[in-house]
Formats: sequence, structure tokens, C-alpha cells
Amino acid sequence: MDIKAYVTQKAIEAKAGTRCLGKASSELKNRVLIRIAESLRDQSGELIIENSKDIEFAKKKGLSPALIDRLAITEKRVLEMSQGLEEVAQLQDPVGEIVRMVRRPNGMEVGRMKVPIGVIAIIYESRPNVTADATGLCLKSGNAVVLRGGSEAINSNRAIVRIMREVVKAKGLHEGAISFIDIPDRDAIIEMLKLEGIIDVVIPRGGEGLIRTVTENSRIPVLKHYKGVCHVFVDRDADLEMASNICFNAKVQRPGTCNAMETMLVDKAIANKFIPGMTDRFRKAGVVLYGCSETKAISADVKEVSEDDFMKEYLDLILNIKIVRDMEEAIDHIAKYGSAHSDAIVTNDYEKATRFLREVDSAAVFVNASTRLNDGYQFGLGAEIGISTDKIHARGPMGLEELTCNKFVVFGHGQLRE
Repeated sequence: MDIKAYVTQKAIEAKAGTRCLGKASSELKNRVLIRIAESLRDQSGELIIENSKDIEFAKKKGLSPALIDRLAITEKRVLEMSQGLEEVAQLQDPVGEIVRMVRRPNGMEVGRMKVPIGVIAIIYESRPNVTADATGLCLKSGNAVVLRGGSEAINSNRAIVRIMREVVKAKGLHEGAISFIDIPDRDAIIEMLKLEGIIDVVIPRGGEGLIRTVTENSRIPVLKHYKGVCHVFVDRDADLEMASNICFNAKVQRPGTCNAMETMLVDKAIANKFIPGMTDRFRKAGVVLYGCSETKAISADVKEVSEDDFMKEYLDLILNIKIVRDMEEAIDHIAKYGSAHSDAIVTNDYEKATRFLREVDSAAVFVNASTRLNDGYQFGLGAEIGISTDKIHARGPMGLEELTCNKFVVFGHGQLRE
């Protein structure tokens, strides 16, 4: 079977799976998720063996230790995967909820019901835990999933999918609810992206290159963010100790994430007071610092920042620092260089805070809190399938509700169009 026929068959199986899932009760979906969690724990040894094949291949390819760490499956990570599925099982099922019911003048009642989107394709890299995480959210929200992980995790993903499909089948659901493209050829992605009418939405998770490839080739709607160029602005009316802790957390706590700060903006009025201590703290944590000329005048060993640097998502212990004359210049900088992902202000001025919230056009905007908090768990969604910077359908962390759409439902008693 050629690649096109293979991928099409997998997607058609998923289409059949979503019809079966759409009729499944919340109780059944929860039992499936809990049983998958148990099976992952029971078969953790096999998962680790299969993962070791991927690790060995990654080392031969010369992947960095950081990438190999993202790829690795350990007993702890199997436990985290299973716990994530059990947590999704505890979440309220949005499917079938009717909202905004209104009575029209002719007596009919019109409402909106939350329903599954249908078939969701997840195209992702490296981390095999995404296989379980994404599948759990899709199953709970009544969506079938077509998974296409990276070639570097092919054995790990294949093993996880086998376990999940065995449970789905044993519980009486259609196996197509979890479909997996288990060939590494890049042409498989291109063929997936042509399946308009079978696959309903594509969610890419990975680097900017992968996401641009998906977006440029897809005939199907894509929910995405290209990169996370995130900012923290320290206002002249900020509590400077709080600002120091927020900026440090936003950069250092986990620098390789999309919601980590890449540029710190500092109000000129407090720059001489704030920057020396802040740069010392960053240096002790191993952060490489780039700064504008005014920053360099305060902290001489900061490297010269370029305009291109302000557009970079470092995903590393590297930080830009820019001194701005006021909040207006900070907002202008974010509008020019930001990626509409996560941006924050530290201030005790209520009017400035509300203006920043209103004028900064990002998926999540924070007052006196770290950008690292832009996360489904942190926002009370229970879990997320990714973070979207799009403005159509979903924006920000995408949890169960964002994996549903609305259909109109109408209750009448014989009404006719006059």
C-alpha cells in the first residue's frame, strides 16, 4: 500500500471511530481512560524497552542531551502519563452541555450544544508522553485522534498506541478512535494535510519549522502557535522584590518552554535600581544576557543585543534586556516583536495594569505573575492539548472545552416560517 492510501485508510478508520465515540457515555469514556492508565503502569517495563531503541538511535544521530532527555521514558514518566489520564477522567465532560437557551417570540427555544469536533490530527515531535496526553483529552471530549509523532520516538509511540488501542477495543469502542501513522516518511504528513472532509482539525506541536510546514501545506484548519517570544515589563511602580522573583521564574524555572520569558523590559525610571541586582541573579543561574546600550551602561558585561535578537525564541538560558521610557514604549515593543503568546506587567498601579491587559494582544496577559503560568493545569482546565495563539475557535491553553464546538438545538411545538 502506498503512503497516500495508507494515510487515507487510517483517517477513514478514525472517522468511524468518532461516530462510535460520539455515542459513548461519560462513564464509559472515564472507564477507558482509567484502564489505559492502569495498562501503561502494568506494561511500563515493555515501554521502557521500546524506548531504549529510540534512545540508542537518537544517540547515534548525535541528538543533544536535552533532546534525548525529552525523548526518554522512565518509570516516573510512565507514572506521570497514567496520572494525567486519571486526572482527565475526573474532569467534567463538556459533551452534550446546552448553553445560552433563549425563548424566541414565536415560542421556540434556541440553544447551543457542545459537541465533539470530530477527527483531530496531532502532529508532534520528540516527547512520547504527548501520545498519551493528547489521546486522553481527545477521547474524553469525544474526538477520534490521528497521531503522527516524530521518527525519533517511533518505537515508544507505537508501544503506547498498542496499549491504548487494546483497551479501547476491550471496552467495546471502535479501535479507529486512536489511529497512528507509524511510518516516519515526511510525505505521510503532507498526505494527512490533504484529507479535508475526513480530518476536521490539525494541531501541530513542536518547533517553528514543523508548525510552518503544517500551516503552509494544510487544507484543513490548523490550531497552532509558531513560537513563544514572551515578555515581562517591570514598571516604575512595581514592587521590585516581586519583580525580581517573577522575572527570575519566567526565565530560569524551565527555559525550554514556549511560555518562558525571552525579553525583560525595564522602565527607565527604576532601571539603575533594578538592573544591577537582577543581572547578578541571572548570571549566578547561568543566564547569558544581551542588552540595549542603556542596559550595557548600567551592567557593562552584558552583550550587545541586536534587533533580530528581539524576535528570537531562545528556549535556553539566554535573555534580552531593554530599557524603555514608559509603559507605552513597552507595549509598542511587545506589539512589534512579540508572538502573541504570554506577556506580563509587574506594577502596583491599577490603571496601568488594566491598560496593559486591554492593549497587549496576546493569548494570555498577566499582572504581577510569571508567564510560566500560561498552562492548562495552572488555569484550572485540568489538562491541555497545546496553546493556541490563533483568534478563531480557540486561544490560549486548549482543554476539553476547546476540543468541542457548538451546534444549534431548537425545541418547538409546531412553529412554521411565516
